[in-house]
Amino acid sequence: MVSERSLAVLRAIVQDYVESREPVGSKSIVERHAFGVSAATIRNDMAQLEDEELIAAPHTSSGRVPTDKGYRVFVDQLTDLRPLSPAQRHAIEAFLGQADDLDDVLARTVRMLSQLTNQVALAQYPLFGSSRVRHVEIVALAPSRLMSVLITDSGRVDQSLIELADAAEQSAAEEPYLAELRARLNAELIGVTLSEAPGVLARLLEGIPAPRRALADRIAARLARQLADSRQDRLVMAGTANLARTEGDFTGSIFPVLEAIEEQVTLLKLFGEMEIDEAGVAVRIGRENAGTGLEETSVVSSGYSAGGSLAHVGLLGPTRMDYSNNMAAVRAVARYLSRLLGED
Repeated sequence: MVSERSLAVLRAIVQDYVESREPVGSKSIVERHAFGVSAATIRNDMAQLEDEELIAAPHTSSGRVPTDKGYRVFVDQLTDLRPLSPAQRHAIEAFLGQADDLDDVLARTVRMLSQLTNQVALAQYPLFGSSRVRHVEIVALAPSRLMSVLITDSGRVDQSLIELADAAEQSAAEEPYLAELRARLNAELIGVTLSEAPGVLARLLEGIPAPRRALADRIAARLARQLADSRQDRLVMAGTANLARTEGDFTGSIFPVLEAIEEQVTLLKLFGEMEIDEAGVAVRIGRENAGTGLEETSVVSSGYSAGGSLAHVGLLGPTRMDYSNNMAAVRAVARYLSRLLGED
């Protein structure tokens, strides 16, 4: 156990090290923070923190830096997340409010988060198995090309091109048959969950006469693929270049981190294991990410809801990060996402 003053010294060490990236000594703590005690007293507190493995000396006779365990204690004691400024909140609402659909919302979200925090920003697509089809559109773009558009009640819009194989298919794709097929698809699919829609599509094909069946099969196959893609668990990210700017915070190469980021399965599993606390955020620090290639990083996440489904938005960066600001930014963006996607 450490004293309250020692915990305050730990907070000072974390804050100063995050700001300067230089080991922190007792003299600088006395100069920068109003503890009202001597440097010798601060050294005793630091010795206690070192005994508890909360700080360590990277070099002989140097100052001290936080360990993963020290960062964990700091985060767990962090009861006052620094709120975003009114200007930052307005920028989030204005920027995300301009989005056209879910893909655009999430792309804007990670760009905004990476700019606010200078970290890698991640957003998980909601699992839309429980979402429903809002509308299906089949559009003729050219005599040999169609576009199928799938719109869900969660706001996701998926477009896909269909190349027609021969003159027979091109003839079948003319109006009014295309209008008849559109009407039939919507009559059968609107309101159906994405997980149930493939079965409905298969039954719908059974009643289509042979002359039009080849085209209907092609359209149905493309729609089935779009339905599967809409239900797929995946991530969108931005700010990977920020890792290169903080390469000095990693003892070796950042290559394992980049590899882990490319393996979205690793990050999705990590998100799934993180428990959001009462403050609305979760943090995994350093060695808590063992076996993932992310042992020298911290991951901050929060949950947002869309279409009745819960997903995560978060940040990834070196353990030397501004936890207070990053946790507040992730929480604020997640809450705004829930409002935005809940409204539309």
